[in-house]
Amino acid sequence: MLERDPKGKPLEAFTPDFYLPAYDLYIEITTLKQKLVTKKNRKARKLRERYPGTNITVLYQRDYLNLLVKYGLESPEQLAGYVGGSTAGESTDSLLGLGVLHPPV
Repeated sequence: MLERDPKGKPLEAFTPDFYLPAYDLYIEITTLKQKLVTKKNRKARKLRERYPGTNITVLYQRDYLNLLVKYGLESPEQLAGYVGGSTAGESTDSLLGLGVLHPPV
């Protein structure tokens, strides 16, 4: 819950798309409606402010497309027409600045 009125009624809520318990990481994906990016970023920021220590990452369309290429689900040529798609020489190893994810020991 991000915000409640004085009587406790929810005014604003945010439920990220995924939670990865091994990494204690929430993930919000914004691929279909890019116009919602600002709203989702605001809610993620508000979540971090209200619950310090909460790890949340917003994946954008370009991140999703880069993952498709990285794991061989799409070829770079097929995604060339997408805005933010992978370009030649662009590395996807550091997607989200997390590098390759390995479960914690």
